[in-house]
Amino acid sequence: MQFLILHVDKLIGKDIPLNVIIELIATNLAYMVVLAAPMAVLVATLMAFGKFSELNELTALRASGINPTRILLPVLITAFILSLGLIWFSNNVLPEANSKARSLFMDIRVKKPGFDLKPNVFYNGIEGYTFLVREIDNETDSLYNITLFQEPGNLRKRAYIRANRGFLKSEGSEGLTLFLEEGEILRYMERNRTTGDENLEKTKFGKYRLTFDLSELAFNRSDPNGRSDSDRTMSAQAMAVVVDTLREEIKDYTLNSSDNGSFDYLYGEQVYNPFIPSRELNFRPDTVDTVVTLPEEADFFTLQFIPKNAHQKRVVDLARTNVQQDNSYFESVSSNLLWRLKRINKYLVEIHKKVSIPMACVVFVLLGAPIGMMTRKGNFGYAAIISAVILTVYFISIIQGEKLADRLLISPFLGMWAFNIVFSIVGIGMILHLSTEIRITKLFRRSA
Repeated sequence: MQFLILHVDKLIGKDIPLNVIIELIATNLAYMVVLAAPMAVLVATLMAFGKFSELNELTALRASGINPTRILLPVLITAFILSLGLIWFSNNVLPEANSKARSLFMDIRVKKPGFDLKPNVFYNGIEGYTFLVREIDNETDSLYNITLFQEPGNLRKRAYIRANRGFLKSEGSEGLTLFLEEGEILRYMERNRTTGDENLEKTKFGKYRLTFDLSELAFNRSDPNGRSDSDRTMSAQAMAVVVDTLREEIKDYTLNSSDNGSFDYLYGEQVYNPFIPSRELNFRPDTVDTVVTLPEEADFFTLQFIPKNAHQKRVVDLARTNVQQDNSYFESVSSNLLWRLKRINKYLVEIHKKVSIPMACVVFVLLGAPIGMMTRKGNFGYAAIISAVILTVYFISIIQGEKLADRLLISPFLGMWAFNIVFSIVGIGMILHLSTEIRITKLFRRSA
């Protein structure tokens, strides 16, 4: 229902076939299943173990010498099997469903509104024509006081068509015929070559017929495989290949940058690298009269060995230009590396998400079972309130973890698994509190 409310404006008035709308809803249900399954596990666990504790069955088990964790084991095994099924679903079914849903959304978005005439409202849905109908009889589908503005085209001239009445007849799914009665046509003809005046032709008619091509208004399906893939439409294996490719590109960039990283100052016919010791620097005879010999122990070129100020200025200007070029080169390399690192994190986040969210089924059993036992309430109201709080915290952490990982502030693993680990630790601690004599507070007192 929420999906329909959010996207109903994209569907109304476009004559979308019912089977396409059903397919759109079905393909969007895929990602809802992945999110709803852990929620359902949490609510069911809270209700089951809350009722178990409410009926004093937990006390009976303890009195019989049975550890309460024994009834938790089959639930954990079931949740683990469900998590494995969701991981397979998220990796194999969800990407294809997302691809089809995205393709359908794009096709629906570019679909023009269907042919829909309304009284006293201009309609220009058909290319080259604008309709204005003063009155429409819905019982007989008759039109009255019709004005039709015809724009110039390859086989038609600009014209105004008026008729007292008419009616529409469908010619299949891509054709529409308009029958007009008792009207006139004012058609613009070619200009007079001598005077340059525009000629008009006025024609009265008793009956007139126009046929329109509605093929552009028909809904056309595109091939989902023809669109570019994104992280939401790829499996974990495909994203792992992309990640490896991006890492190889980063290595190549790093190697190329290290090879091109020396600042080479060009002058005359030779290249001098200030970071490499050199013995001699030759200048062209037309610019310098002598050959300057540098000390063998010199590591950097100094201007004091150049006798003329003009030559010193040329060397400084050339060095400044080369430094600016090298800086822009390294800035380009840095931005390319940053883009690739962000793409790697984005794909790694999706890979971890395909496992972390399904594994939340196990986490919510570990957390929901002891909470249900402690609340001693097995009705849906308590379970809904508690699960709403837990799920809100959990999914906010998932969303924020994804954003932080995409910005390279934290690792993708930490962004997707942090609260799974935290909730698991909290759940295991509460289970130990209920089933054993171990108390966390006692451990802190002993350490103190």
